[in-house]
Amino acid sequence: MNKLVFIVFPLFIASCMPTEKEYDEYYGSGFTNVNEIWWSLDHTASYPFTVSHGEISCSVHPKFGRKVYFMPDGYTDESYIGTPLNKSASDFLEQNSMHPNVPYRIKKSADLSEAIAIGLKVCDEQQEVLSNNV
Repeated sequence: MNKLVFIVFPLFIASCMPTEKEYDEYYGSGFTNVNEIWWSLDHTASYPFTVSHGEISCSVHPKFGRKVYFMPDGYTDESYIGTPLNKSASDFLEQNSMHPNVPYRIKKSADLSEAIAIGLKVCDEQQEVLSNNV
C-alpha cells in the first residue's frame, strides 16, 4: 500500500500543475485591498465604490487581455463575479453571457481611472512574480 501511495501521489501532484503554455496564457490573478478611509490619502479621485471595503483584482486572458474587477468584502471568493472596471473585463463578461453578482457597485459618475490603474499594476506585479518563478 505504501508503494502505491509513493507512485500515485507524485502523479496526482504533477497532473494538477499548469504547463508552461498555461502560464503564458493564464498567468494568474492578483488583488489589492481598498477602503474608503485610506483611499483619500493615496489618490486624487474620490473613492468610486458604494461599499467602504473591498478589493480590486486583475487577471489576464489571452483574448481579452488584462481584466480589472471590483469585489466588495464578503464577496471575494470564486462563486462571485465582480463589477468590471475596464473594457476588457466588460467585454469578457458580455461574450460569456455573464453578469456581476455582487450587491455593491460603482458610485454614479465615479472616476475609475485610478481604480483601473491599481488593477493593472496588480497584473504587472503578478506577471513579474510568475516570470521570476517559472
